Amino acid sequence: MPKTITLALTGASGLAYGLRLLECLLAQGAHVRLLASQAAHVVAAQELRLTLPSRPAELQSWLSERYPDQPGTLHVYGREDWFAPVASGSGVSEAMAVCPCSMGTLAAIAQGLSDNLIERAADVTLKEGRKLILVPREAPFSALHLENMLKLARLGAVILPANPGFYHHPRRIEDLVDFIVARILDQLGMQNDLIARWGEAQ
Repeated sequence: MPKTITLALTGASGLAYGLRLLECLLAQGAHVRLLASQAAHVVAAQELRLTLPSRPAELQSWLSERYPDQPGTLHVYGREDWFAPVASGSGVSEAMAVCPCSMGTLAAIAQGLSDNLIERAADVTLKEGRKLILVPREAPFSALHLENMLKLARLGAVILPANPGFYHHPRRIEDLVDFIVARILDQLGMQNDLIARWGEAQ
């Protein structure tokens, strides 16, 4: 049975992680419910030279063309689409990943603000006891950042910073991206062979 995963892209540096994760989820046949903040569009343009369409339907079409012939399905929702399945506990998603996760989004989730669909979807994920994976990318972390992360970790969220390892001997930037994406997929319970595992032949 294909998994249903909510994926949110926010305005932290590292949008390449989120897009690679989306690609891998679709390749494994997952049903992906995608949310993207306005700041994520800015980061895409600055870091990846990508102009993401602003309208959800157009973004869905653009991404479907970027990742063609994948067995998974993709639905993109707007930031105030309160009738989206992710806005309610009855609209089942097995897990949610915020990748990358800005400090502003992390703080809003920690406070339960639910001012937009990303925050509401994360709030729903926590209240329903489902897995919430947050992938922060910031340096250094302030005491406030750490307190928010600790609060969320105590509530059951997985804090998975975008801090790639080097024991797999990366040769390309893509190898560093795959290191983090592999860890996220592990947390989602999805098989992958993006990187060599610790103890495997290098």
